[in-house]
Amino acid sequence: MQPAPVPVPPPPPDSRQLRRVALSGLLGTAVEFYDFLVYGTVAALVFGELFFPDADPAVGTIAAFGTFAAGYLARPLGGIVFGHFGDRLGRKSMLLLTMVLMGSCSFLIGLLPTYDAIGVWAPVLLIALRVVQGLAIGGEWGGATLMVVEHAERTGGAEHRRGLWSSFTQLGAPLGSMLSAGVVTVVSTLPDDEFRSWGWRVPFLLSVVLLAVGLFVRLRVAESPLFTEAQAQEGPSRDEPSRDTPPLAEVLRRPGPLLLAGCVGIGAFTAQVLLTSFMISYAVRHGYTRPQVLTAVTVASCVALFALPAASALSDRVGRRPVVLAGAVASAALAFPVLALVDSGSPGLLILALALGHGVAQSTMYGPLGALLSEMFGTRVRYTGASLGYQLATLVGAGFSPLIASSLLAANDGSSTPLSLLLCGGAAITALTVWRLRETHADTLDARTTAISATATATSASADVSAAEGARP
Repeated sequence: MQPAPVPVPPPPPDSRQLRRVALSGLLGTAVEFYDFLVYGTVAALVFGELFFPDADPAVGTIAAFGTFAAGYLARPLGGIVFGHFGDRLGRKSMLLLTMVLMGSCSFLIGLLPTYDAIGVWAPVLLIALRVVQGLAIGGEWGGATLMVVEHAERTGGAEHRRGLWSSFTQLGAPLGSMLSAGVVTVVSTLPDDEFRSWGWRVPFLLSVVLLAVGLFVRLRVAESPLFTEAQAQEGPSRDEPSRDTPPLAEVLRRPGPLLLAGCVGIGAFTAQVLLTSFMISYAVRHGYTRPQVLTAVTVASCVALFALPAASALSDRVGRRPVVLAGAVASAALAFPVLALVDSGSPGLLILALALGHGVAQSTMYGPLGALLSEMFGTRVRYTGASLGYQLATLVGAGFSPLIASSLLAANDGSSTPLSLLLCGGAAITALTVWRLRETHADTLDARTTAISATATATSASADVSAAEGARP
């Protein structure tokens, strides 16, 4: 008979530590999105000719976005690897390692020789760095989000503000997008020959600055209190997974929550990548200048800096499900109007289109995801479950969307209809998934210290999970 867990008194509230953890999450996600969006932006502009010069322009763009997808393919594996050790060894150590790997790979991309210098080894090395970067990013978001959510759970007065606090991690997305667009805007003003020879390298090399700041903050962050308490327990109860069971095995033993977690974010990531990095190549081919498009992306990111925490805070009051559903409906409703505004050729309407589609609709879907995914899994498997679910969503929604969009545009003479349909499809998947989720914003994370939460609505599978795990009906 297993001994009963020894109660562990929670540490005294420390709002200063919570703010520090929130800043750490913000910087980590900013590094993540800066690195990935700088790559996506530069890939759209010059990587086709620099690393795949023997292909025609359309094929070169597809190949460049293929390396973009390679980074996303590695993300789920990164979520598994870093999630495993994050659930076993702690959140903080994994966050330090993932940040170093992310920033280092981006810096090294800035030093890569091109195809003209070393031939086929140029794209091979590029893909290798993208894969390592993808592995690191696969573990970054989950750990950063969990640290904020779990610290918020233990800080006085923050029990019902997990959405708001986790939004700081989510804010790294528009912040990283804004920084990447700003830096690329500056270097893209260089003459074309200078931009192609050395200017494209500058945004990658500057990532080392974000890396240094992020590490400085992250080194001063304390370990998650919920993880510490779970580790201090003598043993699991009869309804809890054994500590000898790998976190991934426990998550896959009841795959329903993982599948739902992987589907609910698809709409947000599809909209994100199509209306930021991919939009740059699309709009430039339709007559806009690079600075005009990058300015529109920057403005949309500024709008997201306000819309994202507003949506997250609202989800603390009315629930995660209605807010994410509202964002999905708005994204689908705006899909065709947004692309029509882009096709108008007006820089002002381009800014309006991206501000509505990315700044408002996408942020409403994306904002509550950090808290929502964290609430779907128990402490001993939360890093693995939340990371893997999030990265599966990025793989489907963001990893393949640019590749699919490039191929569809080439086959449809540049018509924007395929892009609109992709936006609608991603939003529809998110909306349908939300209907299957159970509301979790009022749950206490302690109640599921080790168990996987039942997240589906009334189905036989969710009923079984609820009975086995003691989750609320």
